Amino acid sequence: MARVLIIGALDAELGQAARIATARGARLTQADGVASGLARMRADGADLVLCDVSYDIGWLVEQLAAERIACPVIACGRNPDPAAVVRAIRAGAKEFLPLPPDADLIAAMLTAAAGDAEAPVTRDAAMVALLARATQLATAQASVLITGESGTGKEVLARHIHRSSRRSGGPFVALNCAALPEALLESELFGHEKGAFSGAVAARRGKFEQADGGTLLLDEIGEMDLRLQAKILRVIQEREVDRLGGGAPTKVDVRLLAATNRDLAAEVQAGRFRADLYFRLNVVALHIPPLRERPLDISALAAHFADRFAEANGLPRRAVTPAAEALLLAHPWPGNVRELENALHRAVLLARGGSIGPEAIELARLPPPPPEAASAAAPAPAAIPAPPARSVSGLVGRKVEEVERDLILETLTHCLGNRTRAAEILGISIRTLRNKLHEYRAQGMPVPAVHAAGYPGTSWPAEA
Repeated sequence: MARVLIIGALDAELGQAARIATARGARLTQADGVASGLARMRADGADLVLCDVSYDIGWLVEQLAAERIACPVIACGRNPDPAAVVRAIRAGAKEFLPLPPDADLIAAMLTAAAGDAEAPVTRDAAMVALLARATQLATAQASVLITGESGTGKEVLARHIHRSSRRSGGPFVALNCAALPEALLESELFGHEKGAFSGAVAARRGKFEQADGGTLLLDEIGEMDLRLQAKILRVIQEREVDRLGGGAPTKVDVRLLAATNRDLAAEVQAGRFRADLYFRLNVVALHIPPLRERPLDISALAAHFADRFAEANGLPRRAVTPAAEALLLAHPWPGNVRELENALHRAVLLARGGSIGPEAIELARLPPPPPEAASAAAPAPAAIPAPPARSVSGLVGRKVEEVERDLILETLTHCLGNRTRAAEILGISIRTLRNKLHEYRAQGMPVPAVHAAGYPGTSWPAEA
């Protein structure tokens, strides 16, 4: 259930957008201006903001960034001044929603903001058993650790647990721990008091407080810094949270779910994850198998996505032909369900005629392993040579940050965009690498895209 804040009057087309969002299951709050909207964000948070383009969206985006509040802002308006729309987008609005609103467009925005709120789709016996186990555990209060490769649907399973629990009437709040810098992640989790840091002009509730009475999902928790892990452990043990700059703790009633694509037991052994937090989270573990091990789910999900994207794009529903299904079943799906979803979205748009045939299926082609690796009894991933070193004389006169930037970008290019492998070569965390790439993009520098096929001769996916 997405939490939507609408900034503007609800007596016209924006009110129509509000009614559509409510009908689609959104939890709605409203503010009469950007200042009061910011106050609502501090108190209650939101997954999405719909703001009338006549307001100062640039100021709102700047304040959200200064106060470390991560939330997309959508500008809305009826026959607005094109210059105002351009200003809103340049100021940081994620996109523009024309009024009167289109119901399907709002539905797509809500889905993107809140994740896939649909029930899991499965025919595979192992997945059916997993869902039954998840439903049984949902009525308990214990923490659940959800594991699986990237793109297998860990958040979908977490939402299923929430909907099946006694907390289903409360909020479901999800936070991707790998998507935010450490300082921003800390503020997002625990909130802050006025004056806690530069830009903290008012108190703000964090995700733990926003999820009070409901469920909090910490996605990619294996990427979290050890210092924050200690603070998470204290919240679990004491059931109270300390805001940044706060003097007194605040009691919270939250059911905690955690998800990761890492082997946390191995991370504990390597000293990168706290053992006490691991045992607190791992009261019950649910492992989602990769899609390549669930052929029945490939067919079921393909039909599901074909219907969904046909409806979203105003196209007639068309079945996937047996020839097209054979292509899907033969693919290894390194990106799992997320990759299949994208493939079917393309297929719906590209298909001609009354069905979706093989000509509409575009899949990333993975290169075959080298002959020597294929013949080896226990082949190891092919070693990637380090990028060529520069001579010291070629570095004299250059700033350290320039040399660091070039090294990171060249290593990333060498790894065909594979962030995980580039971080390993550079000897830095994946979080540090992502933060650096975010800085380079903000400076207008091109960043190598992820190569769809991963690195030739290895078993690593394009993006782990």
